[in-house]
Amino acid sequence: MSWLVLVLSGMLEAVWAAALSASRGFTRPLPSLLFIVSLAASMLGLAWAMTGIPTGTAYAVWVGIGATLTVVWSMTTGAEAATRARVTLLVLLVGCVAGLKAVG
Repeated sequence: MSWLVLVLSGMLEAVWAAALSASRGFTRPLPSLLFIVSLAASMLGLAWAMTGIPTGTAYAVWVGIGATLTVVWSMTTGAEAATRARVTLLVLLVGCVAGLKAVG
C-alpha cells in the first residue's frame, strides 16, 4: 500500500508544479487553490509512504515521478520541445525509479 500511495503522491507533485506555473505568481485563484490542495495531499502521501519505505528511496521515487510527469506535461502542452535527447533522458529517469523499486 505504501508504494501505491507514493506513486499517487508523485503524480500529485506534477499537478502542483503545473498549477504553480498556471497560478502566475498566485494571481489566479483557481490554479492557486489547486496548487495548495495538491501540494498538501502530495506531502501527506509522501510522509505516509515513508512509514513503510526507506526515506532515500521514497524521496527519489517521488521526485522522479513528479519530475517526469511535469516534463511530459510541458512537452504535451508545447511549453517545452520533445527532443530525442529529452525523451531518452526521461526514459532513463523512469528506469532508475523502477530500479529503486526493484532493488528495494
